[in-house]
Amino acid sequence: MKKYSILILIALGMFTSCAVQKKKVEEKATAPNILFIAIDDLRPELNFYGANHIQSPHLDNLASESLVFDQAYCNIPVCGASRTSLLTGVRPTRKRMLNAYTQKDIDLPNVISLPMLFKQNGYTTISNGKVYHHKKDDESAWDEIWHPDPIWDYAKSENQQFRKEKRKGPPVEMADVVDTVYRDGKLALKVIADLKKLKNQDKPFFLAMGVAKPHLPFTSPKKYWELYKREDIELPESYVQPKSTPKEAFHRFGELRKYQGVPKKGEISEDMAKELIHGYYASVSYIDAQIGLVLEELEKQGLAENTIVVLWGDHGWNLGDHKLWCKHVTFEKALKTPLILKVPGKTNGQRTDAITEYIDVYPTLAELAGLSAPETAVGQSMVPILNGQKSDKDWAVCKFKDAVTIIKGDLFYTEWIDNKGEAYARMLFDHKIDPLELDNLAEKKEYTETVENLAKELRAKWGSNFFDDVM
Repeated sequence: MKKYSILILIALGMFTSCAVQKKKVEEKATAPNILFIAIDDLRPELNFYGANHIQSPHLDNLASESLVFDQAYCNIPVCGASRTSLLTGVRPTRKRMLNAYTQKDIDLPNVISLPMLFKQNGYTTISNGKVYHHKKDDESAWDEIWHPDPIWDYAKSENQQFRKEKRKGPPVEMADVVDTVYRDGKLALKVIADLKKLKNQDKPFFLAMGVAKPHLPFTSPKKYWELYKREDIELPESYVQPKSTPKEAFHRFGELRKYQGVPKKGEISEDMAKELIHGYYASVSYIDAQIGLVLEELEKQGLAENTIVVLWGDHGWNLGDHKLWCKHVTFEKALKTPLILKVPGKTNGQRTDAITEYIDVYPTLAELAGLSAPETAVGQSMVPILNGQKSDKDWAVCKFKDAVTIIKGDLFYTEWIDNKGEAYARMLFDHKIDPLELDNLAEKKEYTETVENLAKELRAKWGSNFFDDVM
C-alpha cells in the first residue's frame, strides 16, 4: 500500500510539474514581447511620411507592416524631459520635466514607469543605449542596462580624443569604416545578442534599443554619405524668420554652437548648413541599416509573430527651418515626430491622422499586453484606432519653458505665459493654408474669437496640476 502511495505522489508531482510548465509555455505564447526602439532627434522626414529624398528602406518596410501615426507629437521637445514623459505617461508641467537634465528618479520617483510595469508583470526588461537620457535613471525598472562608450560617436582618433576630454569635436564626420566602429553599430550587435538569448527563456521580454543618431554629431560611415549628392541638397523653404512671429519663438541654437568650427553667434554659412543637412541624411540611413539588422534577427529567431514593435523619435529637429537648428521650440518641426506601431495580426501598413501625444504610448502598450496602466499614466490608449475605430481625440498639448502649445486639427496655437498663467506673447498658425508656419495669425482681428477659444481650451487641457511642484 505504501508503495502505491509513493507512486501516486510521484505521478501527482509529475502532473503538477507538467501543468506548471504548460502554464508557463502558454503564458509565454500569449504575453507579447515588446521591442521598444527609441531614436534621438529623428524628424518624420522619411519615405513613408511622403518624403522621398532620404534612403531608409528598413524603416519603410517596418512601416508597411505597422500602423503609421501621421500626426504624432512629443509633449516637450527636449530629450530628457520627453523620454521621462513618455516612459511614465505623465504630462510635463510648468515646474516639472523641464529640460535635458530631467530624471525620472528626481521628478517622478514614486511613479511606476512603463518598463517597471512590465517587470512587475513577469517580463525581462533590458535597456540598451539611450532610452532614458541619464544612464542609471529608473535603474530598478531594468534587469539590465547597457551603454556603448560615447567616444564611439567618432571614428577618427583625433575626434575621439576631443570626446574623451569632454569637448564636442566637429559637428560632422565621414569615415571609411565599417558600421560597428560607431556606437549604433555596436548597439545593433548587443540587441541582436539579446534576441538570441531571450528566445530561450520562459518569460516575455521588454527589450529597448536606444539609437543615438541622428543626434549631433552627424557621424557615419562614408558609404552612407555617398548615398547623397551635396549639390542636390537644398535649404528648406522656411529658411526665414518672419517679423510677425514673436521673438520668443526663436533661439540661438546653442546646442550646435558647442561643436568645433561652428560660429558662436550669428547665422551659419550656406555651405555649413548644407553639410549639416547632408550629415543628418547620412546618419538616418546609417541607423536605418542598424535597425534593419535587428528586425531581421527578430524574424530569424522566430520572435516576430509574437513581438510588438514600437518605434519613435524623442522629438523633431530643425534643419534650418525658420533659420533654426536643433529642437527647443514649439514650431511643428520640433514637435512632430515619427511613430509607428507593429502589432502582429493587427497591422499591415494602415495609417491614421488621429492626433496622438507621446503620453498615449504608455497606456497603449499596457493594454496590448493585457496590463492595467496606473492612474498616473494620463494618456489615451490608441488600441481603439488599431481596432479600426475613429479616435475621439483631436488635440495635443506640448510645451517648452514658458511656451505652451495646443494642436487642434490644423491649428497650432502657442502662448508664452508667466507664473500666473497670463500670456505675454502668442502665435497661431493654420496648417491648412500655411504649412510652413510663416504667417502668425494670433494678432489679426479676424482671428480674435479663434484665439480666445483656443486659449480657453489650452488651459482646460494642459493638466489640472500644471502649476504644481509634485504629483
